Amino acid sequence: MEATIDVTGLRKRFGSTLALDGMTFSVRPGQVTGFVGPNGAGKSTTMRVVLSLDSADEGTALIGGQPYHRLRRPLHQVGALLDAGALHPARSGRNHLLWLAHSQGLGARRVDEVLEQAGLVKAARRRAGGYSLGMRQRLGIAAALLGDPPVLMLDEPFNGLDPEGIVWIRGFLRGLAAEGRAVLVSSHLMSELQDSASHLVVVGRGRVVADTSVEALISAASGDRVTVRTTARTEAMTVLARDGATVAVTERDTITAAGLPAARIVSLLNEAGVPFSEISSHRATLEEAYMELTRDSVEYRAAPLATGREEAAR
Repeated sequence: MEATIDVTGLRKRFGSTLALDGMTFSVRPGQVTGFVGPNGAGKSTTMRVVLSLDSADEGTALIGGQPYHRLRRPLHQVGALLDAGALHPARSGRNHLLWLAHSQGLGARRVDEVLEQAGLVKAARRRAGGYSLGMRQRLGIAAALLGDPPVLMLDEPFNGLDPEGIVWIRGFLRGLAAEGRAVLVSSHLMSELQDSASHLVVVGRGRVVADTSVEALISAASGDRVTVRTTARTEAMTVLARDGATVAVTERDTITAAGLPAARIVSLLNEAGVPFSEISSHRATLEEAYMELTRDSVEYRAAPLATGREEAAR
């Protein structure tokens, strides 16, 4: 089976709510694809449609060219983690996996292999109901790997993991993709996807906003901004703004300037006698790029907190 996920023109309504509005993208083998967007953007609904847990009103969702419900041995073709809490709390972690394995004709040896991969050997015989969220995530990942599938879908796999667990899963995801698997990862943690995903599908209000490489998205968000580190922040901003730059404060001793090349900024500051310790091309974070793309797609936005002065004036 070809290791691909192909989503084409998915539309789905829940009553008056349009959850999916022509969702279209593909997940290719050999890379980790991040699936990101605000709450209510349609990520979970899309994943459920791919796994035939929900049906679409229009469009198709195929795994290796077939809908999930037609796969003969689904665990051998796609592994999924949608809800780390979907387990019997009285069973041990190992028995939970054995129950899943037997349903697919797999034996105890494979169960022990995935327990080793997920780092759960020492906790394998403990009741799963007593697992921490991070341990339940590891158990869910182990379950997704049981059939050694070429396609993996993981919903928020970083949730609940401690720092060691996050470092582990970053490398683990990259390793799975390096084996030629198609890996789709839904997450709100942009910093973790920046270190593990090579491609991003950004969604908002039920449709794809961007479908591009992580590097291309960051480069586009970085634009022509230049970072300037200076102890004379106000003077630097005045000099650069006077020459047409758009300036903004980013840290106590750091500003960014857009609209002027780095060489021109150096010249202007030197001519004005403004001290600086660093001038470099600004590189946006994945989080900055994501926030820029999705700012018009956020369904719920908190009002800013009023300051004490504003409260007193009311």
